[in-house]
Amino acid sequence: MKKLLILSGKGGTGKTTLASAFIRLSSARRYADCDVDSPNLHLVLSQDMEPVIQDFYGLDKAWINPDLCTNCGLCREHCRFDAIRSDPIHRVDPYGCEGCSVCQIVCPASAITMMPAAAGVLMRYENHHLFSTARLNMGSGNSGKLVTEVKKQLGNDLDDTELAIIDGSPGIGCPVIASISGVDLVLVVAEPTVSGISDMERILETAKIFRTPTAVCVNKYDVNQANTEKIEGHCRSRKIPYLGRIPYDPKAVMATNQGKTIVDLPCPSGQETERVFYKLLKLIFQGKAG
Repeated sequence: MKKLLILSGKGGTGKTTLASAFIRLSSARRYADCDVDSPNLHLVLSQDMEPVIQDFYGLDKAWINPDLCTNCGLCREHCRFDAIRSDPIHRVDPYGCEGCSVCQIVCPASAITMMPAAAGVLMRYENHHLFSTARLNMGSGNSGKLVTEVKKQLGNDLDDTELAIIDGSPGIGCPVIASISGVDLVLVVAEPTVSGISDMERILETAKIFRTPTAVCVNKYDVNQANTEKIEGHCRSRKIPYLGRIPYDPKAVMATNQGKTIVDLPCPSGQETERVFYKLLKLIFQGKAG
């Protein structure tokens, strides 16, 4: 099973729009949304079943037993994250606690226990296809670990599908690094702006560190054609496959509002996305684009 990951250096470039279109074009039987901070692939690809939901546990959180606490204040004094309050008894702010256990170590009354804490939920839709996604709870960390669990739910066997499509997180942080691990190709969706070019370069450098093959396409290229040409030139100079340019298209917004992909409606953006997709297939299965 080949795994295609769609990334961008920032949010709002059209990453999920393209991912949903590729899933539709390929009739993908396995796909995932690894943007666990703000998953939205399910809004475009509506599901006809309820998901199997499983709690995801990140780092343990400290809990102070009020019956044992002597209010000595050592835990608050040693907490680097300012997560302990005293109003009037000592208690732990779960949103501030990073699970380092220092408070437990310094407590002379053994009043502090590290307790498992749900950091989010894993969701798995499985019928004629398998859709893996998750949602991180507000204020929780460990998003990279949750992304890893989302990918594990896809499985690695080769029997029932040739291509799995993964909608990744924006940026270059921990969830993106976890998304890149083990994939066969990263498609970077670039935006033709000054910040968009910088964001593209950052994500390309991140993928290079992991020696993961990359390709680039430009979304809303006609917003600034000069910057689009700069992106194309950057790809040529670094010998990165450049797969095409997708125009700004009001019908793309219409499709999204109707809960459809851009290839479900006859529109210029959908036509160009289809061309990009078939170049992707050549690249991922044959090692060439064009």
